[in-house]
Amino acid sequence: VQLQASGGGLVQAGGSLRLSCAASGRTLSSYHMGWFRQAPGQEREFVAVISWNSPSTDYADSVKGRFTISRDNAKNTVYLQMDSLKPGDTAVYYCAAALTPRQVRREYDYDYWGQGTLVTVSS
Repeated sequence: VQLQASGGGLVQAGGSLRLSCAASGRTLSSYHMGWFRQAPGQEREFVAVISWNSPSTDYADSVKGRFTISRDNAKNTVYLQMDSLKPGDTAVYYCAAALTPRQVRREYDYDYWGQGTLVTVSS
């Protein structure tokens, strides 16, 4: 599975962005899909996940109520709608796919990763 993340950019605080993660090589319909992020000088952290059989979702407390993860299996694409963005959301965002994760928040349980897309939120 090849994952291609896109949609990052520069936005002012309070603004919105929608990230996309398109897959090729295999259908994503059987995979849990997650978003992680890594800010400069920090470790990569969990952001959100959506189960293979939607609509089960889970979010990090820091983004709950502001971010929404969704998927379109027909398009083999996963989305992350990010609203009310804060400077603390600045990071490289990665999408990832896991077939049978033991812990959906743990990056080591994911099998495939995209290349990352940079989100910069200015104050």
